[in-house]
Amino acid sequence: MALIDTYGRRINYLRLSVTDRCNMRCCYCMPAQGVAKLEHKEMLSYEELYRVSAACVAQGIEKIRVTGGEPLVRKGLVDFLGRLSALPGLKELVLTTNGLLLEELAQPLKDAGVARLNISLDSLQPETFARITRGADLHRVLAGIEAATKAGFGPLKINMVVMRGVNDHEILDFAALTLEKPYTVRFIEYMPTLKDEGWGAQSMPGSEILAAIAERYPLLPLVSSEMAGPARNYKIQGAAGAIGIITPVSGHFCESCNRIRITATGRVRGCLFSDQGTDLKPLLASNDPEALRQTLKSIVTQKPGRHHIAEEGADQAVVNMSRIGG
Repeated sequence: MALIDTYGRRINYLRLSVTDRCNMRCCYCMPAQGVAKLEHKEMLSYEELYRVSAACVAQGIEKIRVTGGEPLVRKGLVDFLGRLSALPGLKELVLTTNGLLLEELAQPLKDAGVARLNISLDSLQPETFARITRGADLHRVLAGIEAATKAGFGPLKINMVVMRGVNDHEILDFAALTLEKPYTVRFIEYMPTLKDEGWGAQSMPGSEILAAIAERYPLLPLVSSEMAGPARNYKIQGAAGAIGIITPVSGHFCESCNRIRITATGRVRGCLFSDQGTDLKPLLASNDPEALRQTLKSIVTQKPGRHHIAEEGADQAVVNMSRIGG
């Protein structure tokens, strides 16, 4: 079975948020004052998350990425992941983390059946990292990356949100990580998720990021797999790893988008930047599998052709990344 939207895109990838909680306060993810936390009763239980995931896989979803907030802060996650990884028809279970708890949990995650990890890391300099995250400890994240490598995860994906005047001076340092290690380092354009004034001054186009790397290193283009994300991938000649450029602002990849999202509160949506969505809680409460399946199909049918975040005058709502899962 396959989920095909009205633009002919095959939807086979679910981003599943399990919590709005996070142990970082990254400046591009949430406002300085933080956000109101959800009450426990507002979030889907693990049983509900499993039922939704099973319904998605039955409809044609082949890859699930578990996100947050920070997913590793939710108690009982490893057991849930073990159950999720055994879903018949699921080809790949992956997880995105900020790495703070990874040193202790890398091996349990691997044992639970998580195939790959994406690790958010926006600076290799402790002071810059602490400024971006509002106080987090870089050394804990680096220890988590080392633990993930020892646990057998590979290749790790390292995600860097590039911000002009903040961490753009580290682009070549991040690219150099791929020379000896089989990491895929992905450079992501800064997005106006918080609708902050002057965001454009901080957003460095992917073409500029790529040019900066190419000026120092010879790059070879790579072909992405069907279930891969939106990155355009390259390899420094002779390097062990790879480089990805993700351009949600300057060169949106909507025409190849293959994903839907379910928030920690049970709201399913077809686009990160869309206000349209459906609350799955009533369907889960009524225990009507057919209604759930039809709703998921409807979300795919209504999936927009593209977002308009960078367009002048676009009426774009603030995106609460900690609840949607990025």
